[in-house]
This record gives sequence, C-alpha cells and structure tokens, in this order.
Amino acid sequence: MKALRVVWLAAVVPALWAQTASVHDLVAAARQRIETADLRATGHLVAVQESGARISYPMTIKAHWFPGILRIRVDLGQPPNTQRDLREHILLEMRPGGDDTIRLAEPGDAAPHIVPFDKWNTNALGPGFNYEDFLEQQYFWQGQTADGKLKFGARDCEVVKSTPGSADKTDYSEVKTWFDPTIAFPVYVEKTVKETGAVKEFTYYGIRHDEGVWSAHQIEGKIRGRSGSTLLIFDRGTVKAHLTNNDFSSAQLARF
Repeated sequence: MKALRVVWLAAVVPALWAQTASVHDLVAAARQRIETADLRATGHLVAVQESGARISYPMTIKAHWFPGILRIRVDLGQPPNTQRDLREHILLEMRPGGDDTIRLAEPGDAAPHIVPFDKWNTNALGPGFNYEDFLEQQYFWQGQTADGKLKFGARDCEVVKSTPGSADKTDYSEVKTWFDPTIAFPVYVEKTVKETGAVKEFTYYGIRHDEGVWSAHQIEGKIRGRSGSTLLIFDRGTVKAHLTNNDFSSAQLARF
C-alpha cells in the first residue's frame, strides 16, 4: 500500500504543480537556484560561424552566491588549430539591485579590466552569445508577468515575461522564459535586444537532475533569422564545489 501511495504521489504532484504554478512560484524557484549556487563545470564553448566553421574553446565555469552577489568565473582555453592566443578569463558579478559588472583578463594583462557596458552585447563569444548571457539577472527584475501557456516540443510550458527597471543594467528590453512547470526549470528563452529589436533564442537540451539540482547538458544560443549559433556544452561538474572568494579574486583571474 505504501508503494502504491508513493507511485500515486509521483504521478499526481507534478500535475498539481502544473495547474497551480504561478509567476511568483516560477521566478522564486529560479531565484532560489541562483541564491544557492555553488557549482563548478567543465566543457566547451563552441562558436558555429555562418559558414559552418566551428571554433571550440575548452571551458571551465565556477559560480557561487555570496551574500547579495552572484559571482561567475568563466575560463576559456585555447581552441585547437588556432594561431592567435584566444584565451580569456571572465568574471561576472550580478547583484539583485541591477549593479552588475563584468571583468575580463587576457594573456599579458597585469590585472583584469572592466568591460564597458556598451561592449556587453557585441557577440564577443560567438554568434548570438555575449558576456551578459552568462548572467540570469532577468529573474531579479521588477517586471514579472505571465505570458500564457505554450508548448515547446513535447513540454507544456508556462511563459514568464521579465522586463527591466530603469536601474537594471542590461542590453535587453525583455526576456521571455518557457518554464516546464513540473520542474520549475527553463527549457527555452527569448531575449529581445533594446537597440535593434533582434530576438536571441536559447534552447536547453539534456535537462537532468543531479545532486538535487536541475541543469542542462547543453545550451544553444542564436539570433533569430540568422545562420550560426553558440553552444555551451557541459561535460562534467558538481553543484557542491565549496567555492570561496579566493576562487574569484582579481589575482587569480589574471593568471594563465
């Protein structure tokens, strides 16, 4: 009887969640994932050019939530069969109040430098992907509204539209997130660029549940109507990395 009860709960609870999930529930779940982040992952960032040519950067990502601030460090290694040194170390800091910063260090730099805001949206890392896209600050914006129920593939999704306030530092006028309400995790995201109105599409593949946390094995970013894309591929990692401030220090960032 107990086993039958467990099976019944496993079947019914996701259905109840799908019926009752609200914008508040979904955004709160997204914020909770960020505010408990303590992860390290390795993989590749693959820039697929319009010609079909691929540039694959070895990638390591560390992310940790400190009181009032999310720090993300991204180390991009040298792609194979390339001549120019393309290595980069990136430190992103996201604060719920909108005061976000991005620092960059390249080989030969004595110290990392701040990336000016007008350079955030230059697709520096590949087609449809820039430095800001490592952040998920949209879940902390004041504007959070329901935008309907839509299917994405086989999933029934709740769409949440996030809009920034005047104090939020972002190149996007709005971000729409397709959540699978049974797991409160995004499966697809659309970001509209303020200056051009271009829509950037992010698709999450290989969604999985490890160590109590939902994540995606791969994220593809592209600009609607254009060829080329950027893939973030995560091969291995842990969501209990026990990171400290030293993992994100400026001195560490400038070491290659």
